Amino acid sequence: MAARLPEDAQRAGPRRPEPCAQDGGLTAADDLVIHAEGLTKRYGPTLALDGLDLAIPAGEVYGYLGPNGAGKTTTIRLLLGLHRASAGSARVLGVDPWADPVASHRRLAYVAGEPLLWPALTGEECLQFMANLHGSVDGAYRSELIERFHFDPGKRVRDYSKGNRQKIQLIAAFGARPDLLVLDEPTSGLDPLMEVAFRDTVGEARGRGQTVFLSSHILSEVEALCDRVGILREGRLVEEGTLEELRHLSRHYVEATFSGPPPALELPPGVTANPAGETTLRFAVSGPIGSLLDALAGAGVIALTSREPSLEELFLAQYDREPQDAGAPAR
Repeated sequence: MAARLPEDAQRAGPRRPEPCAQDGGLTAADDLVIHAEGLTKRYGPTLALDGLDLAIPAGEVYGYLGPNGAGKTTTIRLLLGLHRASAGSARVLGVDPWADPVASHRRLAYVAGEPLLWPALTGEECLQFMANLHGSVDGAYRSELIERFHFDPGKRVRDYSKGNRQKIQLIAAFGARPDLLVLDEPTSGLDPLMEVAFRDTVGEARGRGQTVFLSSHILSEVEALCDRVGILREGRLVEEGTLEELRHLSRHYVEATFSGPPPALELPPGVTANPAGETTLRFAVSGPIGSLLDALAGAGVIALTSREPSLEELFLAQYDREPQDAGAPAR
């Protein structure tokens, strides 16, 4: 027998409220979906977030990076109005999330990394209950997402794997078509095929002008999806920009293959070399590579490849580490 939903949830039919000034509709003077200035949070003596400034416009996919304990979850709790800031301010969809969380929640959806759902409900009942609670759902699109994520809604939550419980959150969030999606490790538990489905769904959201705030440890995911990236370290935003703007954070890598054993080279400042084969050297270059090319001229190079740093390398550069496959010893 299907579980009976609470009467209030049954009466609340799926609807999408129109944005208005008192509901947190954006105005010409406040057209940022997320706007934080000096946002700070202390838990007793612990400074979890220190003077965060964020300015995220509509339609942007923003990647929020940092190791465990950097302050990512604290930021999300403040933006959702779950915790009160110790100092500074935040506005989400034109609304102070602590003063009026209901108004901002009408137009956003949140996906947690650890899904906490109702064990006795079926997947379908969970989706309907969440739609009623949110007050908005696009039924046709939700059905499309159920197919896309290969989700069987007929089982009870207690019988689902973590990945399938995560699918419930994702289908409910994207199916509501909110103006803002706050995603905290959203692909936790998903297999690679479903990660592709997730990326396609985020792309569709961006195409409709929705804003996505994405916190993830999967750097390839962030690199593939995000328009801009912010890197958080010990509660402070230490770098922010597009991937192109952040390239200066890490070294550029160049591989040179010689016609015989690599010759002894006098390397310019900012360049290090490591063997990458019997006839190949891999160079890590800080700054322009022109000085390295000058050093290689006339050295019998028969092949030369170069690549820009990946997001992983940009991120690890902030933590004084080199990726193990970069050709430079770990520090």
